[in-house]
Amino acid sequence: MFISSAFAQTAPAAAAGGDMQSTLMSMLPLLLMFAVLYFVMIRPQMKKQKEHRAMIDALAKGDEVVTAGGMLGKVSKIGDAYIGVELTAGVEVQLQRSAVIQVLPKGTLK
Repeated sequence: MFISSAFAQTAPAAAAGGDMQSTLMSMLPLLLMFAVLYFVMIRPQMKKQKEHRAMIDALAKGDEVVTAGGMLGKVSKIGDAYIGVELTAGVEVQLQRSAVIQVLPKGTLK
């Protein structure tokens, strides 16, 4: 009576290539977000890890280092996975190589 009947309208027939283009356009924001994430977060982190690995591989006896725990000392022994760090005269600790976060310039520790 007061409500008119609604008729379903059919969409015009789309071209075969139009469906592929709409799929690509819907994927574009996702691809752009991944590209931004890669260049802002993933790539710099990989570069930092590579530099840290090179520093750890280059450790030598006598290097002055800072550990992840904040201790400063001089490398006294070097092994494959562990190093000996002399904190002060007569006090030596064993640490994993990866616990070294920075190699200090020679003569920093006195």
